[in-house]
Amino acid sequence: MFFHVQKLINEIVPDEPDPAAANALQEGLGGQFGEMRTMMQYLFQSFNFRGKAKPYLDLIQGVGIEEISHVELIATTINRLVDGAPGYKTKGGAFDAATQNMPGHNGSTPLNMALHQGNIHHFLVASQGAMPIDAAGNPWSGSYVYNSGNLTLDLIYNLMLEATGRLQKCRLYEMTDNKTARSTISYLIVRDHAHENVYAKALESLGINWGKVLPIPNFDATKFPEVRTLMEKGLHNQQYHWRLDGSEMAKVFKGQAPSVTGGPLEVPEKPPEGVPFTPGPERPEEFSPGLTPEIMELVEQVSKLK
Repeated sequence: MFFHVQKLINEIVPDEPDPAAANALQEGLGGQFGEMRTMMQYLFQSFNFRGKAKPYLDLIQGVGIEEISHVELIATTINRLVDGAPGYKTKGGAFDAATQNMPGHNGSTPLNMALHQGNIHHFLVASQGAMPIDAAGNPWSGSYVYNSGNLTLDLIYNLMLEATGRLQKCRLYEMTDNKTARSTISYLIVRDHAHENVYAKALESLGINWGKVLPIPNFDATKFPEVRTLMEKGLHNQQYHWRLDGSEMAKVFKGQAPSVTGGPLEVPEKPPEGVPFTPGPERPEEFSPGLTPEIMELVEQVSKLK
């Protein structure tokens, strides 16, 4: 079973809305090598795990549980990049809060910009929120999940998945300078690096010598300022176990990192502290959440219950 704390695993830095960046990030969420894929692949590998190699089960499952937080983080980031975009694009115009236009006052079109920017479904279907799709609008598919049942083969496939995910996030970083997008992209670049270390170390314990191959892409990631800050904290060499009843992950994830960046590997005893989570504001132009004053009174009555 799983437990939940209503916090985000990493801070999302505020910036202006950017629907195009939001759509690009959809690849990192619902794409073939995105966070939904890693989450579901590792969890199903742990659900279907066989035999007595418990340290490896704990390792795969620990990463899978972390990926739930990554899905939450990147979806929330997409929300922040899309939310309020109509107001931002028409500031001082029809959507300005100073005018009486809610919703569609005198025939105004507060969502008109959805016809020209990013993914129209972010506004038409999702009320300015994330969706389980890739950047081209293709729905996420369970057929992406790889779980052969062969431990070595699954670990190799997981390393490939993390390496491809990190490659794509490095490309995403170079597509936008939006601070909201980059704060999450940078964090995921570093955590994908850590997960490359996790699976490479597991395979190393089974006899593989990596030499100077890892991480992929193999470049000086500290050239990205936000990434450098996180790496200086050692985040690329840490892996949380996310267990309340003890974990044997550290029997595998230990010693020196198998990538050229080196450094000692660590399994922290406690999970990350996290940062506060705040739900998005009401969006009358989307009729979301669509609570009339009468319904809102009922909501407030429920909120006051002890």
